[in-house]
Amino acid sequence: MARRNPIPARWLMTDERMGDALWRALRRLPPGSGVVFRHYATPERERRALLRRVIRIAQARRLVVVVAGNSLIAANGVHGRARTHGIRTWPAHSRGEALAGKRAGAAALFVSPVHATRSHDGSAGIGPARAIQIGRGLGIPVIALGGMTEPRWRRIQRFGFHGWAAIDAWLPTTRRHPDESQDPVP
Repeated sequence: MARRNPIPARWLMTDERMGDALWRALRRLPPGSGVVFRHYATPERERRALLRRVIRIAQARRLVVVVAGNSLIAANGVHGRARTHGIRTWPAHSRGEALAGKRAGAAALFVSPVHATRSHDGSAGIGPARAIQIGRGLGIPVIALGGMTEPRWRRIQRFGFHGWAAIDAWLPTTRRHPDESQDPVP
């Protein structure tokens, strides 16, 4: 990964519903991609063991790992408010949250939901134009999250997004949205 921009363009967001598909998703990520390790509902002892395994795989594959929530296990950084000596990424669903990320020293904003997604069931998404407006002018790379795939990112990249993040797009058996005809992996 180039030193001048350590923020990956492609990200995997983890959570419990991935189950063992997490390991396949990690293998599908191109080297230099990022992982936001969430697994909020996993009991702490299991969460630490899972995170250690994710970090081992990530190191071998040259992936960046940021951890949501508090963790005593060293990763490349954090997602949100936890203390870090590494990079900080930040969730932003509004301009106010984006500004809070800027004040906290975020290196990247994950703006969502751009499109409809299972993670925000029932939401149509805010659309790419509104999503980029949330982070515009802050000098922080904006990552599109929510219903994203590689083909969708290529279509909205012109708005100024640095990259995209997803859960389902990295899973090999994911059902595609009707407008998705290409495989999400580059």
